[in-house]
Amino acid sequence: MSLSRRDFVQKLSTITALSALINPVVAKNLRDAIEDTALMTDKEIAENENFWRKIRDTFGLSSTMINLNNGGVSPQPIVVQEAVEKYNRLSNEIPSYYMWRILDKGREPIRQRLAKLTDCSAEEIAINRNTSEALETIIFGLELKKGDEIILSKQDYPNMINAYKQRAMRDGIVLKWVSLELPQNNNEDIVQQYESLITSKTKLVHITHVINWTGQILPAKEIVEVAAKKNIETIVDAAHSFAHFDFSIKDLNCDYLGTSLHKWLCAPFGTGMLFVKKEKIKNVYPLLANDNPKSSNIRKFESLGTRSFATEQGIDQAITFHEAIGIKKKQKRLHHLKNYWVNKVKNISNVSINTPQKKNLSCAIANFSIKNRTPIEICNILQNDYAIHASNTRAENISGVRITPHIYTTKSELDILVHAISEIAEKS
Repeated sequence: MSLSRRDFVQKLSTITALSALINPVVAKNLRDAIEDTALMTDKEIAENENFWRKIRDTFGLSSTMINLNNGGVSPQPIVVQEAVEKYNRLSNEIPSYYMWRILDKGREPIRQRLAKLTDCSAEEIAINRNTSEALETIIFGLELKKGDEIILSKQDYPNMINAYKQRAMRDGIVLKWVSLELPQNNNEDIVQQYESLITSKTKLVHITHVINWTGQILPAKEIVEVAAKKNIETIVDAAHSFAHFDFSIKDLNCDYLGTSLHKWLCAPFGTGMLFVKKEKIKNVYPLLANDNPKSSNIRKFESLGTRSFATEQGIDQAITFHEAIGIKKKQKRLHHLKNYWVNKVKNISNVSINTPQKKNLSCAIANFSIKNRTPIEICNILQNDYAIHASNTRAENISGVRITPHIYTTKSELDILVHAISEIAEKS
């Protein structure tokens, strides 16, 4: 497939943007890799091992173990690590001066860049520490009263479930539960499950965009549409969708969204983002108080007190790195890696794949199980016998091993995983 002139120009402008990386060696290596593939389509690049090995070289990875648990937290590219070190050293020269008078001002440009990535206004983005903090800001900040109903699923992230349970205990709100049978290949059935629980008392629908246990992508946009028709607010847990695959908050049209930047964006550990529709900001109390909790200013959600400004400033380099590769190339590569190992093991006797195969229903993350083996047994064997780090998962209706490659993962590493699964299944 030939490359359009517009795509070619876009690739060249991406190469130019790499000058913003603080490490000139990494910038050059990344620029060379992108230049080598300038005439390729995104699909061709997704399957080009030489390109992704060059991307791998921009990370400082361990050679002693294969990391297939990037769903928990992703490693940072060298440029991000160096940015954090640089700003941390600067902060330590005169902390109260450089932190509060210099680096504190650096949050605004980052806010602008995050807004551009997510296709929303910078006045709707707050920078915080992780998805849990972002979503709990909304969960605890909304003015809910006894008898108000919240719809959520038993497959949502535990921190969110516990937050709602605490509000139910404290304020008497009523939790209405969806119990998803996963993998699920019919989005209409999923939407119907949420819609069937809506009553005149429903005030909020909580939607996990990607089920972290299995990688199932839920039809978040469609669920939002159903709720919006009945004037019900929606909150989206985007911990595993943001910077993982291409979507727009504006298109999603949810009222609230939270995500972690230290997952798929590869930003510093302990960085996150909260989105609140502009007209909704005044209705939410901040998790940590400030002098005007009913303000319409998104910055009221950033009253964290002393924080790591160095960590926050590292987000900028992560965005530059992410944009240099491009979300479409990234998504195609991640989807390609998932399909690569899943297609090799799905027909092995005793092996079950607990993630849907349809292209729009999963991307990088997949979950498998082996008959007569518990998830923790499989993970222990993978680590002890094959030096593979994975995640054992147990939740409502879910039991298996989660495999999460990242853009630096090679097919040769996945071949080792395939060999391991084959041997474990045979012995089972």
